[in-house]
Amino acid sequence: MKLHWQISAGEFFELLRPTALVVSALLSTWVLASSRRWNFRFFFALILAIATFFLPFIVLPLYLIARTLAKQRGGGGEPDSRKYSSESSGSIVPALIKFAIPAAYCAALLSFTALYFYRDRNSVDAHLARAAQAKVMNQRERAISEYRAALALEDSSHTHKLLGIELANAGLWPEALVEFRAAERGAEADESLSFRSAQALEAIGNRAEAAVEYQRFLSTPACTQAVPDSRCEAARMSLQSAQTQK
Repeated sequence: MKLHWQISAGEFFELLRPTALVVSALLSTWVLASSRRWNFRFFFALILAIATFFLPFIVLPLYLIARTLAKQRGGGGEPDSRKYSSESSGSIVPALIKFAIPAAYCAALLSFTALYFYRDRNSVDAHLARAAQAKVMNQRERAISEYRAALALEDSSHTHKLLGIELANAGLWPEALVEFRAAERGAEADESLSFRSAQALEAIGNRAEAAVEYQRFLSTPACTQAVPDSRCEAARMSLQSAQTQK
């Protein structure tokens, strides 16, 4: 049995984003701990660490250069190595404090990052983006699920229409009709909604209402303009067929 694993470019970069932010958080924590060890003022070290989180490829190299220059001027040793040795011989409290501050900073940074991704992943835009990716990859059930999740967060006539189209493509005509009706009630600006509703009505055997919807579609600018929509001819043929069968 062959397993087909596919991933779009968008999904690949979505997977990379959390990894990149976690790495940035760890680098930021290291800069905070390192700069404190080199006797940077706390607020300056904190600003440097935060800047590293947001701009790691710019700030980190600059910090490393500055630290190297400081080391060369100081003769190659750690500036507070004597201080550490005296602390370790006297009390471990200062050493614990120096460890606790970066640890607390890292925990806070990772917590905020996790909260951001949780909210971002469960937002309306995120559900719609995943639905669009699923459509491109022909994952209809997933697209339907994502559209429904988006509607659970925000009632949108446009999303109702998109969900209806996917349900219709899946052959779920009664459910598709419900969504097309909801899109129309929400004043979705799409003249093809009457045509789509007519298709759904025809598919479930309600030819009388389908004929009304086809007629309504034929009276829209989509069919009265100089170059009519390609679906107008299909609507005329369906309407003629319905009238012949009366």
